Amino acid sequence: MFLDTVLHRNPGLAEAAADLHERGHIPPDTYVMDLDAVEENAALLAGAADRLGVGLWFVVKQLGRNPELIRAVARHIPRAAAIDVTEARALHASGALLGNVGHLSQIPRRALPGILALRPERVTVFDLANARAVAEAARAAGRVQDVLIRIEGADGTVYPGQEGGVPLDRLDVFAEAAEALGPLRIAGVTAFPCVLCDPATGRPATTPTFDLALKAREVLAARGHHGLELSAPSATSAASLPLLAERGATHGEPGHALTGTTPLHALDPTQPEKPAYVYVTEVAHTLDDGRPALFGGGFYARSHIRGALLPRTGARLGVQDAPARNIDYYRLLDAPSDATDVRVGDTALLAFRTQIFVTRSTVAVVSGLSSGAPRLNGLYDAQGRAL
Repeated sequence: MFLDTVLHRNPGLAEAAADLHERGHIPPDTYVMDLDAVEENAALLAGAADRLGVGLWFVVKQLGRNPELIRAVARHIPRAAAIDVTEARALHASGALLGNVGHLSQIPRRALPGILALRPERVTVFDLANARAVAEAARAAGRVQDVLIRIEGADGTVYPGQEGGVPLDRLDVFAEAAEALGPLRIAGVTAFPCVLCDPATGRPATTPTFDLALKAREVLAARGHHGLELSAPSATSAASLPLLAERGATHGEPGHALTGTTPLHALDPTQPEKPAYVYVTEVAHTLDDGRPALFGGGFYARSHIRGALLPRTGARLGVQDAPARNIDYYRLLDAPSDATDVRVGDTALLAFRTQIFVTRSTVAVVSGLSSGAPRLNGLYDAQGRAL
């Protein structure tokens, strides 16, 4: 999906990744992350958002919650949106401030005291029971906690496994009950996904769910709430920030823009964010019909992989589809025209959209590529723990 863009925009990353694998410094099933490029992208996004008056909370699940990458991003975008408790703790431990917790996954009731002790700016709540739990934890901590109300998405826009939120037609009733909870202040609304990239052009556009969030903010304003925020996550990038500002969002939540891997970047290599990772694996065996099998572990189901590069010969082979319901022990390539061109142990480079935190991959952080002196900083697991 992004292989051509990486080879064109960041060839040093591809070269360094292949070299690290060929010398045995990284195993197959490793994402090699360009620390310099991630930081450059963060600085670019921070500058663009500042000019437009849009706040940013960065997201790191797709980066494997990696402490080196978190610190690099936080130097330019200090606050993050944590999708769950594990991510909130990883962000805090790496020095980032918490902008919004409960972003995609509610904070479990028993974990709330510990999370509120980390002083998040906002906590997102999906329903009244969770709002009550936040209020109870805030009361016990002796503080008032600002919350964002998650608005239920428009029909046909909600991803399976991400259902939830307050329906727009029930918001008045919800708000009345939440206002009576004491140490809880309604600070605004959020919803997901608010922006998506057009499958044909890659250009970002707002969704019907964004429109619902705007209407929800109007409902709350009519109840006397002032200075209401609207966080509009999904596909936040330099290209979509003007759209967020124009439509009245106060916050974006960049994730894949930090690595130059939104759907827009796959179709338009001229986008300002630089591609910042490649996936490295190797040929495990070859089937009797000539198809090479690569070691798996990091093939995210929604990655839209198209091709692999075998650096030893320069061969480019197509990547065959695989059902998401199966474990990716291996991933098959198209058979080459000459079977002798592929050997067991050959390095394979791929570049595709991923969510590292749901893989079993290794993450290798490399610095110095921007100055021509690459250095392997360290190896981590998919949850950001040093290996």
